[in-house]
Amino acid sequence: MGGGGFTSEPNNPALDDFILSLAPAREPRILFLPTASGDPNGQIAAFRATFGERACHARHLSLFRLEQDPHDLRALILGQDIVYVGGGSMRNLLAIWREHGLDEVMREAWEAGILLAGISAGAMCWFEHGITRSAGRPQPAPALGFLPGSLSVHYDGDPVRRPAYLAAVARGAIPDGYGADDGVGLLFAGTQLERIVASRPGTHAYRVQRHTGDGGATAVETRLEPERLAPVASARSREVPEDIREFRAERYGAGARGRR
Repeated sequence: MGGGGFTSEPNNPALDDFILSLAPAREPRILFLPTASGDPNGQIAAFRATFGERACHARHLSLFRLEQDPHDLRALILGQDIVYVGGGSMRNLLAIWREHGLDEVMREAWEAGILLAGISAGAMCWFEHGITRSAGRPQPAPALGFLPGSLSVHYDGDPVRRPAYLAAVARGAIPDGYGADDGVGLLFAGTQLERIVASRPGTHAYRVQRHTGDGGATAVETRLEPERLAPVASARSREVPEDIREFRAERYGAGARGRR
């Protein structure tokens, strides 16, 4: 997802409900990894507030607190129907996963057919490259490479990320890929793009490809129309707890959008 989901759209759970609908189990087991943000309590509470009310078995994995709550990481992850990765710093996320061997476990999960999902950094990490703001300015960075190509998130929500992505593709620093507005999700079956969905009107995904001509190389965008997901009426009016509101304001600012 380019942005959205329970951390930034508490009154519009369309994307989160869509993720649950993809699992083959009637009450899927879903595991949340908030590693990219340092396992903050607010993000974990937001996950629990959203998925605790739904027909699923929800739990989280805090890699920063394994001393207090140890796990067999491989067994835990491979025992899930869905692995949902939160936003934050993609570089930090991948460094910590590699330290724990989760890069290899995640590939094993993907090859076993476990649904891998994520927001922002948690979406870009599955591709060959993403555009990260882990060091401040948006920069291309390598990721896990399960999916071919590249992804840039927050395409409509971060004014400096989109031109950085187009420039990186144009000069050949990263391969062709996709841009995703906030509220837009890309669904891949294996390595093939199968569906594009959106929780908000007026949002899009983009196919971004490098083209060369007499004037040099450029990155060309082709707009892709998403399928609009219907919001769940019973969840739109749910009151958001104060600690979760404070977390979102601190992490994402007034617009509640991730920036990593």
